[in-house]
Amino acid sequence: QVQLVESGGGLVQAGGSLRLSCAASGSIFSFDRMAWYRQALGKQRELVAFITYGGRTNVAESVKGRFTISRDTAKNTVYLQMNSLKPEETAVYYCAARGLGSSRPDMDYWGKGTLVTVSS
Repeated sequence: QVQLVESGGGLVQAGGSLRLSCAASGSIFSFDRMAWYRQALGKQRELVAFITYGGRTNVAESVKGRFTISRDTAKNTVYLQMNSLKPEETAVYYCAARGLGSSRPDMDYWGKGTLVTVSS
């Protein structure tokens, strides 16, 4: 059973930085892609960033230039470096992964989330 465990959330002031981590229970090369999503209270979940099997990355326009997704294959961990955080980015941040060879566009595995609170 695949497990994704997020960590690194917390309270930060506007303009501050946080680094989220997502540790996978197995090799991250068993995933087609891994991603970070976020969901603010009362809002829909949105994709923040993803990294593919081959290492290609992409981030949402709203966070471009401020957030970076990366991975450490030796640690089977994906990171989300978040800089210049804004209060409106307060949300639960989720790590997700899609299995290699999956025929579905959706993510197959989800972590339980980590809360990021940005104070003004």
